[in-house]
Amino acid sequence: MTQGILTILDSRSFSSIWFWLLLTLSWTLAGRRIAGVPSDVLGAVRKPKGPDDPASLMLLDWLSLTLPRRQLGRAEAVGLMGMATFVLTALFILGFFYGLEMAQALVLLMLPFGLLFAAEMRLSHRLAGIVDAAESGALTVNDAAAKAAKLMRRQRVAINVGSLVAVAVTAWRGAIWIVTHPFGF
Repeated sequence: MTQGILTILDSRSFSSIWFWLLLTLSWTLAGRRIAGVPSDVLGAVRKPKGPDDPASLMLLDWLSLTLPRRQLGRAEAVGLMGMATFVLTALFILGFFYGLEMAQALVLLMLPFGLLFAAEMRLSHRLAGIVDAAESGALTVNDAAAKAAKLMRRQRVAINVGSLVAVAVTAWRGAIWIVTHPFGF
């Protein structure tokens, strides 16, 4: 049983076109929606047109629909963090101490997305406060949408920079692996 699992984990990844397609597709899709809001809705909030701008209302409406789905309770967050830490630690040990190529590839794929998930949860928490302030009347619709859009644009820039770094590190590690293991073993 153990040998079968190790054989599956030791299959080729850095020299497979499918791994690189998966990496490219996943990072391309990661930057398309910030907190569940499409980028065109976010882009429409640039300059408000009147006191209750329709684009601002649309952004706050999207946020009021998507943010409750992205909130984690304390128990769920602790459980998810524990499982993710266990899986990433096990894969890291298998990949970088025991030299399993697939485990290395999975760590290089999953670790940045884990960090991205944590950043998305933090952003969702901050955006929920802005939406609540807009619903209670403490902020005007345009001010709330402008604050939310500013936070979401920063998140988008961070995702783009993070994706460049993640792909570069993965390509660097993949190139080293292929050079040191030209025949896959």
